[in-house]
Amino acid sequence: MVGHPIKHGRAQRYVGTVLCKFLQLFEIPAKYSIGHSTPLRSIMQSPKILSTVFQIPSKLRFSKRPSRSPQNIDDAASSVTQIEDPELMLPKMSSLVVMIALNALSQVSFFIIVSSSSKYAEYLGGSATFSGLVIGIPVVFAGLALIPLMRLDKGAYSMPLHFACANAILGHIFYGLAYRAHFLYLILIGRIVVGFAFTNFMYSKRFCSDPRLVGIRRRTTLAGWLVVGQGVGFSVGPFVGGLLYKVGFGNEVFNGYTSPGWVMAICWLLFWIIFPHMFQDVPKVRRPPVDSATELEAIPFPQATRTVTADLPVPDGDTEAKGGASASVHALPDDDAAGTGRLSARQWGVCATMCWFAMTSFFVLGAWEANIPVYTAQVFGWSPFAAGNFIALGGIATFPLLFLNVLIARRTQDRYILALGCGVGGAGLLITLAICATNTVHFGSLFVCWFLTALRFNVISTVTMSLLSKRLPGSWNGKTSLAIQYSNFSGRVSGAVWGGSGLKVGMLNCLGLQIGILGVGVVLTIALWRDLKAKTG
Repeated sequence: MVGHPIKHGRAQRYVGTVLCKFLQLFEIPAKYSIGHSTPLRSIMQSPKILSTVFQIPSKLRFSKRPSRSPQNIDDAASSVTQIEDPELMLPKMSSLVVMIALNALSQVSFFIIVSSSSKYAEYLGGSATFSGLVIGIPVVFAGLALIPLMRLDKGAYSMPLHFACANAILGHIFYGLAYRAHFLYLILIGRIVVGFAFTNFMYSKRFCSDPRLVGIRRRTTLAGWLVVGQGVGFSVGPFVGGLLYKVGFGNEVFNGYTSPGWVMAICWLLFWIIFPHMFQDVPKVRRPPVDSATELEAIPFPQATRTVTADLPVPDGDTEAKGGASASVHALPDDDAAGTGRLSARQWGVCATMCWFAMTSFFVLGAWEANIPVYTAQVFGWSPFAAGNFIALGGIATFPLLFLNVLIARRTQDRYILALGCGVGGAGLLITLAICATNTVHFGSLFVCWFLTALRFNVISTVTMSLLSKRLPGSWNGKTSLAIQYSNFSGRVSGAVWGGSGLKVGMLNCLGLQIGILGVGVVLTIALWRDLKAKTG
């Protein structure tokens, strides 16, 4: 049925009047209003064109452009805790517990041999330097395995976790069998295989800064929980290792030297059985085939809107409006550049600074943990059990402050946490240098130095990954996680070897290098202080 021509003309004039009012409301110049020889008048005179204009919203609404299936949407929703503010987003609690427990278990595996490895290596014919190599070598092979593993994980986490569990069990069994086989290098082989399991250090960091799972204001907090797990590792690990050495268990398979390997193999087996029932991986969203014709149908509408906005003249004197129009046009390319991976020189500087501190933290921690059993055995005549207790006592003393660090991280900028860590750790190293130079080392003074050093470098490791994830685009999360982990690994292995040979090179030289490395980090922090500013939390 065809509408009456008079009614149609009235409707046309009414719509034209409404559009004129709309243009006047937003102060569009007069040349865009309805008048003679204007495009808008020609549109209003053509019912066909008018109907086409009004069909655009419905056309977009009912286009065939594909979207994620309901099943994938449900999977994505269940893998994160639903929060209105995306900056406060958190992963599912059970998955988060699994990753923090995995980090703590890996730290225990790394440190449990610290108190007895020197005696174990000595029994099988090795030296103190070989003992330091046994402590530090796993991270070398973890670093070698990371890149191939990242090519296979497809952005998910379950497969790397299974890989870590299998290698941890096998490596600890090899470590335990070295005594029965009386083969020194089986210790090294076992630790190398365990090193493949330590690839999960990178995955735990990536999980806690993954923009798909964690909001920007929750990353430092989760990094603080990882550091708490790290504190569990260097407290519980040496204590349990020293306790097992003290008890002894006098047989060739399970004794003071081999028991750390067997105990950790059982712990990893239990974790491997439990974690698949608790952990929910990042959903795999497959994009369905796209109809190119349908895609092109919807694209011109936003592009046309953006072009018109850029071409609209702004009245003289309205500089704010001019600036706003310019910003709306140029903001998109900047974001696109960030997404494609182009970083500014300042961002590269922030990246280098965080990698340097990641290396420094684990270099100093590794050096102290490898050096304490050797140094205290000569100075105090301590057994591995006593040295392990000393290391654990320092770690336990830092626990309350590490938990406090988790709370402070919610309200404090990462750069202030970094500066605090530099100050505390630098004080610990300088005091240690002073007491070693004056030969006034005793239990109390050494404990204070170890406490300050352990606290400082654990606190600094809280912010390296979180600050970097806040300052760089989300698409860089995988690359930055890898860079930070390689820095940690290089610090661990070099620090363990350096600390194990501390008596040979001299304690003053050993401490001097640590202070020098920290000093480089302080200089970088001062130079890039303004660029280290990031959101709290």
